[in-house]
Amino acid sequence: MTAGARPAFYALVPGGWRDYVTLLHPPYTLWHLSYAAIGAGLAPELAWDRLGLALAAFFLGMGVGAHALDELKGRPLQTRIPEPVLWALAAVSIAGAVAIGIFASLVYTVWLLPLVVLGGFIVVAYNLELLGGHLHNAFWFAASWGALPVLAGYVVTAERVRDEAVAAAVFAALLSWAQRVLSTPVRDVRRRVASVSGTVVYRDGRDQPLGPKSLMGAPETALRILAAATVALAVALVVRHLG
Repeated sequence: MTAGARPAFYALVPGGWRDYVTLLHPPYTLWHLSYAAIGAGLAPELAWDRLGLALAAFFLGMGVGAHALDELKGRPLQTRIPEPVLWALAAVSIAGAVAIGIFASLVYTVWLLPLVVLGGFIVVAYNLELLGGHLHNAFWFAASWGALPVLAGYVVTAERVRDEAVAAAVFAALLSWAQRVLSTPVRDVRRRVASVSGTVVYRDGRDQPLGPKSLMGAPETALRILAAATVALAVALVVRHLG
């Protein structure tokens, strides 16, 4: 790890309750929960109880479960949460997310059930790199962390899939893909690079030393802005139903 670098820009000092906050990946969890809200907000009519169930399910499955499983694979966030606790968090939260999805499928629409099954499978397969890690790639990240929440949020609310839901799912998939493209090299610098050296020489004679900050600054600023923009879009689409 680069000297003095935190494992993520949102990571708190390791220990105690701070580890559990770090484990949630707060900006990214809000980002992906926003996709579910975007899907629900695009529906002709917004049912607040259904939106609440969608947000609860994805918070448990993605915000807690997925990140707990991810931390079990080499401690990328360097938390001190005991391994049995991480397993328990993952099992209980993913089971809770699936239970909410099954409940919503039975009460509202059976068309939600395939998305529940896919979500329950991919959250485990992706984060534990099952099947030889073949599902742990940019495509499946974009499909599962981007398109899936949008479709689930729309289907649980509208009880069907229409063109606007598909278009929004494509938007979320592409944006999630961009997130992964930006975050992957930043994670490498923060967690795997021991040191950075070099100089950028400009045509006007100026030079700029290369260092971790010069490699991470722009991508992480872009990630912060994209997360905030996605949350703002979700709020806009939900608030329009208040009128």
